[in-house]
This record gives sequence, structure tokens and C-alpha cells, in this order.
Amino acid sequence: MTHLLKETVGPVMFLTLNRPESLNAFSEEMVSLLKAGLHEADASSEIKVIVLKGAGRSFGAGGDIKSMAMATPDHVYEHLGHFNECILAIKAIEKPVIAVVHGFAAGAAFNLALACDFILASETSQFALSFSQVGLISDGGGTYFLPKLLGPHLAKQFLFSAEPIPAQRLYDAGVISSLVPQEQLEETATAYAMKLAHGPTLAYGKMKKLIDASYHTSLEDALEQERLTQKMMAMTSDHKEGITAFAEKRKPAFVGK
Repeated sequence: MTHLLKETVGPVMFLTLNRPESLNAFSEEMVSLLKAGLHEADASSEIKVIVLKGAGRSFGAGGDIKSMAMATPDHVYEHLGHFNECILAIKAIEKPVIAVVHGFAAGAAFNLALACDFILASETSQFALSFSQVGLISDGGGTYFLPKLLGPHLAKQFLFSAEPIPAQRLYDAGVISSLVPQEQLEETATAYAMKLAHGPTLAYGKMKKLIDASYHTSLEDALEQERLTQKMMAMTSDHKEGITAFAEKRKPAFVGK
């Protein structure tokens, strides 16, 4: 059984973590396939949006505890290097990436979701950063994303306590984009992905890049990057279509070019 399922529906690629018997704990095969799937989606001009989800009862349990017991420090270092490439790929792809979370998103799986541009979650889902329970620190970007999203004090509280975090609390904090009943999650996520895919995806990609860069740039640099990017966007087919559609009082038909 492959540890990652890949399905393309029109302009959307769905990547599904597929080790349901272990709540989709990360394996070397899964990480390798995830990295390949992300790069494939990035390279395809036909794919406009990427959706990450989990098979079975949960989005993902994070690291595989059984494998950890046998891993050497050097193996841990190497494995994290491959996983980090997935995190960096998500941030580098100039296309929307959506995490669809049900059940549990724990440890590195939580951090994988944090790397995405949007998190859609079921009302009953739970999140946990359980690294400290096994004497480890957060990896996969947890110490980077959480302080920026929640502030350093709340990030430390969640990381130190390792207690489950209800989805509602993360939704109230602005970490989760949309919270829906479990039975509506897949339909809602697919509809949202399709809506984005038929939008001005080139503009979405450039805004994603600028927003992510704002973590480590000055206002002056941000303004100049907006200025340069806007000059380029003013020459795109989507901009011309948007202006024409506005004048003709109709919905624009964007093509992502």
C-alpha cells in the first residue's frame, strides 16, 4: 500500500497521507512521496491549487514513535532534512496549499498544516504538539510558525504543555481559516479549492510570496516589492480580463496568466 495517495480533479491536486492504521504517522516513504507530489504540482501549469488531507480517522499523528525508538541521532537528522524539504516546498510554491484536518493533527503533522496557506478543519478535530512528552523539541517549523501566528507566550504554553488544543480555540485565534461539521468537511474543502483554482491564481501566488516574505523584510522593501510586482501584474491576461469583465458587468474568467 502506497503511503501517499495522489488524485487530480481538474485544476486541483489532492495529496492524501495514507497510513490510516498508524493515524498517518510519517514514514520515509510518505515524506519522499509528499515531496515528489508537491514538486509535481508546482511544475504543472494545469494544477492551480493543492489540497493536503489524511486517510482514515485523522489528518496525521506526526512522527512514528515505533520508528523513533530504533532511530539513531544521525538518522533523525537525515529524516528531518527530507521533511523540511516538504515544508520549504509548500512555502515556495506560488499556488494556494490547503490543509484539510479531521480527527487529530499532532506533532509534525500539525506543523505541516501550519506551513499551508489555509487550514480547514472539522469542528471535532484536535491539535497537539506532543514533542515534549517524549523529550523532544518541536520540529518541522513549529518554533517558527507558532510564535508568528500566536505570539511567543502562547506558543510556549502549547509546546511546553503538550495538551490537546480544540479546533475552536485555534479558529478563534485565526490559525484555522474555516471550521465546519465533520460531515461537510470534504465537500467544503473541495468547493473552496475549486473556487480558488478558478480565481486569479497568478495574483494569489505573488501575494503569498510577498506575505510570507513580510516576516523578515522592512516596510520599505515590502513597498518596493509590491511596486515591482504590480508593474508585472498590470501586464497579465488576468488583469486585462478583470478590467474588461468589470466594464461589461460580468464575472471575470481568469486563466492564471
